[in-house]
Amino acid sequence: MTTADSGAVPGDGTPGAPAPAAAPRVVVVMGVAGTGKTTVGPLVADALGVPYAEGDDFHPPANIAKMSSGTPLDDADRAPWLDAIGAWARGRAGRGGVVSCSALKRAYRDRLRAAAPGVVFLHLTGDRELIAGRMAARKGHFMTTRLLDSQFATLEPLGADEAGVAVDVAPAAAVIAERAAAALRSI
Repeated sequence: MTTADSGAVPGDGTPGAPAPAAAPRVVVVMGVAGTGKTTVGPLVADALGVPYAEGDDFHPPANIAKMSSGTPLDDADRAPWLDAIGAWARGRAGRGGVVSCSALKRAYRDRLRAAAPGVVFLHLTGDRELIAGRMAARKGHFMTTRLLDSQFATLEPLGADEAGVAVDVAPAAAVIAERAAAALRSI
């Protein structure tokens, strides 16, 4: 039986009528350095049919210089970066998008949610040794393995009351993205 044959109008509440398509969401790909946010983020964006923004591009030059020297950022350093990402996410509300942002602390995620209500999080998780190995293999990135321990020390995983999903980064990037997109569609 087709929708037209049943008299159902898509999304009108008639039994058997397809639910209306949800507005595309803004997804923040979070996790410690080296989990693959920059690799997986664009793949997830492609799978969801929305644009991708690289979170590192929102850092002011002073932050990049500080991290390049091996000095962790403090909350004051992160504030303008989080605000810039939050503004981008707010601008994508109802249209969807994917942006990478470590968002390690609940307070950082709260700041992003305050700027862009409805944002959801994709937490890329993994074993420290695996992540350190991947970081050591990448070339030309300002974030060094010297900062990995501080990232893990700062990390506050998603709370049960936070909209989002966690996906392990052990498989290949394409598999991670496939699993992430499927999980995000289900929330």
